[in-house]
Amino acid sequence: MRIFSSFLLFIMFISCYTAERDCLSFHEGVFEFETIVNNQLESSRFIRNDSIEIEYYKGEVDSAAIRWVNDCECILTKINPENNQEKRPIRMRILTTKENSYTFEYSLVGDLENTNRGTIKRIE
Repeated sequence: MRIFSSFLLFIMFISCYTAERDCLSFHEGVFEFETIVNNQLESSRFIRNDSIEIEYYKGEVDSAAIRWVNDCECILTKINPENNQEKRPIRMRILTTKENSYTFEYSLVGDLENTNRGTIKRIE
């Protein structure tokens, strides 16, 4: 019985832990995102203010409107989509933050089965 009580106390202690997040400090700035595409490391750079994001990727410039749902979650909607796929908004949620980076998950709105994760670094 004593082991069970200790185990229960341990589980309760762990379940109360939540990762500390300072999401507001990442609402604005210049950031870089790296990911692997077709076995090659690809990098994009973007500038974000509270309501718009301008991305630079492979010499192309793209922009998206940002609507913050809460301090750590937002919806990105391309301003000038070129096809139906680009018209679908992206849900982005910050999971953890560090001094100059954050880990996040993202998916098309309504498509939680295809959620991906990544890390973004602040460069300015």
